[in-house]
Amino acid sequence: MREVAPQTQVADDERTAQLIQSLSERGVRDVRGTFVDSSGVLRSKQTPLARLGAFNRSGLGASNSWAVFGADDLLCMTPRFSAVGDMRLRADLDTVVDLGDGVAWTPLNLVDQQGSPLPYCPRTVLREQMRQASTSGLSVIAATEVEFTVYDGDRQPLGGAAYGWTRLSTYEHFVDSLSQALNFVGAPVEQLHAEYGPGQFEISVAPASPLAAADLNVLVRVVISRVARACGFQASFSPKPFADAIGNGAHSHLSFTRDGRSLLSGGDGPHGLTSDGQSILAAYVRYLPEMAGALASSVLSSMRLQPSTWSGAYACWGLENREAAVRLCAATLGNPHGANVEVKCVDPAANIYAAYAALVGVARRALESPEVLGPETTVDPATLSADERNELGIYLVGAEHADVLDNFAGSEVMREVLGEALVETILAVRRHEADLVGTDGIAAVAERLTFAWSA
Repeated sequence: MREVAPQTQVADDERTAQLIQSLSERGVRDVRGTFVDSSGVLRSKQTPLARLGAFNRSGLGASNSWAVFGADDLLCMTPRFSAVGDMRLRADLDTVVDLGDGVAWTPLNLVDQQGSPLPYCPRTVLREQMRQASTSGLSVIAATEVEFTVYDGDRQPLGGAAYGWTRLSTYEHFVDSLSQALNFVGAPVEQLHAEYGPGQFEISVAPASPLAAADLNVLVRVVISRVARACGFQASFSPKPFADAIGNGAHSHLSFTRDGRSLLSGGDGPHGLTSDGQSILAAYVRYLPEMAGALASSVLSSMRLQPSTWSGAYACWGLENREAAVRLCAATLGNPHGANVEVKCVDPAANIYAAYAALVGVARRALESPEVLGPETTVDPATLSADERNELGIYLVGAEHADVLDNFAGSEVMREVLGEALVETILAVRRHEADLVGTDGIAAVAERLTFAWSA
């Protein structure tokens, strides 16, 4: 999948005609677009290939209430979002990808009837944060790990040892088919392995600009879901497929340069951090309670964020500390893409565009208003006493789901970065999820939403 410059312009007729011809020659008949809503679910519309120009120019119609669909498909109306009003789903022709079997895929931008970007379009919000970062001289590349759990026809997780050869070899048909399909769409896969949990796998991809990385994350999930179904399986991207199951994360890696210089290596700070790099890490730790509403805001996210599970449950930072929510990966031979920071508390129920917008926006603000980096956490925070954690300023990110949403709702930083409209949609759908738990219990909600985030 090639990386392209972010844009929302309507393509000219000649260029559109050339793209239609090229896709037709590859056997494409239909184009399917995806909009990731505020509950993290992939909503979609499809049109015949011949109408690709209209898909880009005018867009396909949808109620603006699409922005407040809950993960259980119920609408979570707000004063801003109701049965009144319309929007257009506009295809981005720079990112059309042939999936095979006659279908192509494209991410969608949300615009109004006049073609202007809507403030609750997550791709638009991310694009704006990237523009502001660039104005500050900040360049960001990112990649998100894709963890998922695969179930057989009886809805049982696939067997095989954690991180083991046996899972890859026992289900070789699925693994090979997935590898071929990802190669077909041009996804830059760097590794695929069996993860810790039963039936769990992980795919790592090469970094790209945040917008391209978010698009790639969606594309990979689409491919995984399609291949799993073709093999008679189902893939789940739920943070907690079942209440007692290992959760799926979407650990996000980011690296930063300013005026061509890395901010996470070559400096005088701890482990080579520059002063700007230290400020970014400090800002991530400081604002995690507020950012969690964009990074890990599902009611199932709080279930996943448990100590001693490598989920990044504690707001702290440390070099190669997998229990720290902010894990520094230094510039070594083992990091071919250079130094980066892994934000571990992100999960697949998040809207990946909103998550990246939050991470880019907070990094940008850290350069404008420098933060002081606290002491490094060099142990599993769970091994420290409560008093020791308090003294070091270490705290749980998602201990109480209600606190995650309240902190997000009251965050001036998140409202400045994401905008009032997008914050409103996220709060509406996530508070609805919390109400479901109050009515049905967490185990029932986890089971009901097992495949909500599949494609």
